Amino acid sequence: MSLSVKEIISLAEKQLADSGVENAGGDAKSLYCYMTAISESKMILEYQNVLQDLLCDRYFELIDRRSSGEPLQYIVGNVSFMGYKFNVTPDVLIPRQDTESVVESALAAIKASGAEKGDILDLCCGSGAIGISLAGLLPGSSVTCSDISEKALAVARSNAELNEVNKKVSFSQGDMFAPFTGKFKKRKFDCIVSNPPYIPSDKVLTLQREITEHEPLLALDGGEDGLDFYRCIAEHAPEHLRKKAVLVLEIGDDQADEVGRLLAGKGFENINVHRDLAGRNRCVTGRLPAR
Repeated sequence: MSLSVKEIISLAEKQLADSGVENAGGDAKSLYCYMTAISESKMILEYQNVLQDLLCDRYFELIDRRSSGEPLQYIVGNVSFMGYKFNVTPDVLIPRQDTESVVESALAAIKASGAEKGDILDLCCGSGAIGISLAGLLPGSSVTCSDISEKALAVARSNAELNEVNKKVSFSQGDMFAPFTGKFKKRKFDCIVSNPPYIPSDKVLTLQREITEHEPLLALDGGEDGLDFYRCIAEHAPEHLRKKAVLVLEIGDDQADEVGRLLAGKGFENINVHRDLAGRNRCVTGRLPAR
């Protein structure tokens, strides 16, 4: 018996819900739109159509992947962030909406310091979502995206091209500040922004299965207390920042005090905590003194 698209999507929604997918209805519709290359606004026009058997099989292959815990963003291959489109693969963390508040905080800090045309480093860049967004929003800036993973940088390069900022974004591969530390000179920036790994090691495997089974754990594990990368950044960032330059760090919502203390201990001033739209602590900003 043939089923309408509306009935098929209803079956898919039930399968996803039974598998524990939180947004079962939305994901069922998004996967149909992805398969048929139509917008969700036009989907209602499809509801009474009968889906061909081959397309129906293809659709439920996608639903099975999502039911198994594979993130929607990896299945469709992209995600929207700050109004831009970003390619994502299992080599990079999926950019979250919460991180948009980090970009907004960085924009405010950069403009307050008068560095709209300055040099920005996106440290531990992953997909490049933060740095590439800043490159698009600050036309006069120059952005460097850096990551230890060459595979992640390949994704970031594709995103710079996708968002047409590849001429103003460069890429460096290496561990933390190693690519910017020469024998006689250290490269300096007007802003360093980073979303480093910050999950305590013993909590990484307690995260949702979509994360633990599919996203790169290297980009999550922040050491025993989750603060290893913040210690490294607090220690070495002053050597790579110009006077009055700003540092912007995404944090776990319970890490604001510890990260603030780390920055204050290394001479940063004007240390502030910024919240995301849900009201959770999301990033810490600090500024080097003028002297």
